[in-house]
Amino acid sequence: MTAQDSATRPTTIAVGTPGTPGTPGTPGTPVTVPSTGHDSTRTGILLAAAGVTAFSLTFPATAWGLDGFGPWSLVSVRMALAGLIAGGCLLALRIKPPAREHWVSLAVVAAGVVIGFPLLTTLALQTSTTSHAAVVVGLLPLTTAALSALRTGVRPSRTFWTAACLGAAAVIAFTVQQSGGALTSADLYLFGALLICAAGYTEGGRLARVMPGWHVIGWALVACLPLALPASAVALSYEPWELTAKAVTGLLWVAVGSQFVGLVVWYRGMAAIGIPKASQLQLAQPLLTLVWSVSLLGESMTAAAPLTAVAVLICIAVTQRARG
Repeated sequence: MTAQDSATRPTTIAVGTPGTPGTPGTPGTPVTVPSTGHDSTRTGILLAAAGVTAFSLTFPATAWGLDGFGPWSLVSVRMALAGLIAGGCLLALRIKPPAREHWVSLAVVAAGVVIGFPLLTTLALQTSTTSHAAVVVGLLPLTTAALSALRTGVRPSRTFWTAACLGAAAVIAFTVQQSGGALTSADLYLFGALLICAAGYTEGGRLARVMPGWHVIGWALVACLPLALPASAVALSYEPWELTAKAVTGLLWVAVGSQFVGLVVWYRGMAAIGIPKASQLQLAQPLLTLVWSVSLLGESMTAAAPLTAVAVLICIAVTQRARG
């Protein structure tokens, strides 16, 4: 969906939940807004690209955070900071709490997106490289699409399922090859993160049909504050920590950049240019993470990593066309 060329003609946009602290969005509530032509489209592309860039830095920033924090401390403090920021924004804008019937779905979103995915990927990155994790988690859009089809009762075409299975096979083959023929504990954490995050995004996509997408994430973060604040205190008291420059930078990025600001600019960009165009931009996220892994962390990678990432992106593009 794109903005109309006329500056006065209204256009309908959809606000939804993106597929990953890096995947393609799912449709949300139609909202009628005035179009501003090519300037609006250009601004929307820049905002969506900024969101994708923020998400692509999540794994390198997590690796930096682990330089001075334990995994439980990093996740709980990240969750607490993001929750406080989200709560402050919701309060400042006087956003009313969701209806009672939506809180169960928000709990699923919180369990998958706010708690489960950050925790499992952080645990994985203790022993896995960020480039390896980026390729595995590149499967998240396909996992989300499959769970969404099961959850909503939609029956995608055979082309969709064929592409999804090929993408999954490529990632599994890469993982087994990189792990020397057997899955490691990091791989199990990453595959678990895929499933639980896909469930959170699927439920968030359903909620985004009745409320703006950033409200879904915002209230999910706020709902986690009663857990995040005491968990932060306990984790910091039991795990050794040190406020190194890398650790603080990594923590601030995953809390502010990835989990909140990145989502805000992503939703605004997606609203301006539509979900299909925004999703095409997000296809570059795994490859961007590979670039950051080499340039910021000095990691080396085999040719299998970018080749597998490209193969998965092609499969995702096919599934999007098949769904459309």
